[in-house]
Amino acid sequence: MSAMPLQFSANLSFLFTEHDFLDRFGAAASAGFKGVECHFPYDFDKSVLAEVVMTSGVEVVLFNLPAGNWAAGERGIACLPERKAEFQDGVGRAIEYAEALGCTRLNCLVGVPATARDQASETLADNLRFAATATQRAGIRLLLEPLNTRDNPGFLISTTAQALQVLDAVGSRNLQLQYDVYHAQVMEGDLTHTLEINLPRIGHIQIADNPGRHQPGTGEINFPFLFERLQKLGYAGWIGCEYRPSGDTPDSFNWLTAWR
Repeated sequence: MSAMPLQFSANLSFLFTEHDFLDRFGAAASAGFKGVECHFPYDFDKSVLAEVVMTSGVEVVLFNLPAGNWAAGERGIACLPERKAEFQDGVGRAIEYAEALGCTRLNCLVGVPATARDQASETLADNLRFAATATQRAGIRLLLEPLNTRDNPGFLISTTAQALQVLDAVGSRNLQLQYDVYHAQVMEGDLTHTLEINLPRIGHIQIADNPGRHQPGTGEINFPFLFERLQKLGYAGWIGCEYRPSGDTPDSFNWLTAWR
């Protein structure tokens, strides 16, 4: 029996930026993607987005909870004690968008602590318990993503081990790891072993090569080896193409042909 094909989703915050955001859904569908994801959909009316999603025929597989003032450099508010109410309001807003768009995964970016790390970690666990319960009621899976501290100095959760400790502390079956291969390579390497031992706790995978965060095949990561291993392990989730194309988006898909 042949292995199931891997499922790749186009991250519309990085890909197809030659187009206006609402036109990227159709561009992704035309390029052969059945799934799309993005950082944040909240600048657009959810009914408008729902119409675009239906017309393009793609599935929205993931986006992030509101993460503070992104343009000002904030990368999440889940670990900030003074912004618990804002975080909880954001969870509700994210669920409304997810339900409108048929999206069953929401990712939490935890942020950079402004207080002692112990207090920030306690706040994070409380907020994740709240979010995991709220999303579970809505039939949505909650994810937690480590970000590397080279690109995101001071980010509270920057390694797989740290993220898994948080999952253990929260203790919710509805909270899983979002494993970003690029961030993991920068911080820890050992990608294949990490995927093998933690795959049951991984709810979504994202990819970009290193250095440069460009498409697979432009850097040091052996993506054919990783993809073959994921197939053998029976990974049935989505793999998000969250990379910056080194040229025009359509020219960055040469690596993808073999995996469709």
